[in-house]
Amino acid sequence: MNMKHGLTIGLAVLFSLGLVARVSHAAAPDPLNGFPNKPIRIVVPFGPGGFNDALARAVAAKLSNALSQPVIVDNRPGGGTVIGTNFVAKAPPDGYTLLQLPGAHAINAVAVDKLPYDSLDSFSFISMVATSPFLLVAGPAFPANSVPDIVRMAREKPGTLSYSSSGTGGNAHLMGEMLKSMAKIDILHVPYKGAGPAMNDAIGGQVDFTFATYAGASGSIKSGRLKALAVTSKKRWAKLPQVPTVAEAGFPDYEAEGWWGYAAPAHTPRPIVDKLNEAIRKALASPDIQAYLTAEGVDTVGSTPEEFRSYLANEIRTWRQLISQAGIRLN
Repeated sequence: MNMKHGLTIGLAVLFSLGLVARVSHAAAPDPLNGFPNKPIRIVVPFGPGGFNDALARAVAAKLSNALSQPVIVDNRPGGGTVIGTNFVAKAPPDGYTLLQLPGAHAINAVAVDKLPYDSLDSFSFISMVATSPFLLVAGPAFPANSVPDIVRMAREKPGTLSYSSSGTGGNAHLMGEMLKSMAKIDILHVPYKGAGPAMNDAIGGQVDFTFATYAGASGSIKSGRLKALAVTSKKRWAKLPQVPTVAEAGFPDYEAEGWWGYAAPAHTPRPIVDKLNEAIRKALASPDIQAYLTAEGVDTVGSTPEEFRSYLANEIRTWRQLISQAGIRLN
């Protein structure tokens, strides 16, 4: 073989290899499958208005910018959040239908018979977004000024103290049951249809105390119509550092908080979950979202999908133990 002929063959081989490389590169699959290339929907299992709806709309606006697609909030209330949650559980796992999960999701997992979905396995968890402790509050006429005072009074006259909640199986109900169980006291639960009436009767003295969100109670605390006796977080809360925790009253395992996060239907491809996680955490880092959540008494929490799933699993275990002990059912 002469040099010219060999060079020709070599160039042909190199050209062929280069062409194959280019074709292979062009044919490489897109792990995101073009995601997103159409509008995304965030299902909120509550009606319009209120913090859950406002949070979703604030996050949706940031996600729309980050993902270059419209992000629409779809309110689907009913069934104690079960209707909207089930809608997402049955949606295609393509990343275009998301669920804003509230803390009620963990409670429903053990308090509601025959859920139409599995609270863990029916979802691909994306990220937590926020947490907030509750406040144990009472009207100014209530003689107790601390959790130890409540415990002492309840032990002196069992069954005479009462606390209100927004309804059986809700956060306030369960936090009262947790205090009742850990302190071994007999206190009366009075359920209402909504947090507003439950708090109003605590202000008026028709019940002795209740558990409320900061957003719901802060105005009444500032005006003197309510007094904050404790926060339900494990550690003192930066928003109200002067208010002790329930745990400090001798119940170190007492911890309860509201939380919010985002999930998609189970089997959503991991590259899509990761892209959504990145966009959500970026949204949470924006100064206006931070300012909004701080004003609402909510702490921003970004997480990995694994951290969120682990947190939820622990919440379910905690409430399962308490609800079993208290014999609470929601049907």
